[in-house]
Amino acid sequence: MKRMLTLCIAAGTLAAATFSAQAVNTLSQSDMSQLRPAGTVSASGARNLDDLQDKLAEKARQEGAKGFVVDSAGGDNHMYGTATIYK
Repeated sequence: MKRMLTLCIAAGTLAAATFSAQAVNTLSQSDMSQLRPAGTVSASGARNLDDLQDKLAEKARQEGAKGFVVDSAGGDNHMYGTATIYK
């Protein structure tokens, strides 16, 4: 029972850390109308689209963006892409 409780607490902590690490989100059309574009970010070397989106989100967060929209993505095993950031 103790082990199950420990696993549940660890899973909850990991989920909370993941959520807080990606505080910058992709934006919808209505969100974009309320913010202004503030530049672009790019990323490369991602293994898949989720990894690429995580890398772009991290770069957007470092730039102080409130959100981003992926403009382009490509590649096979080493994906690359760009995104417009909004503040």
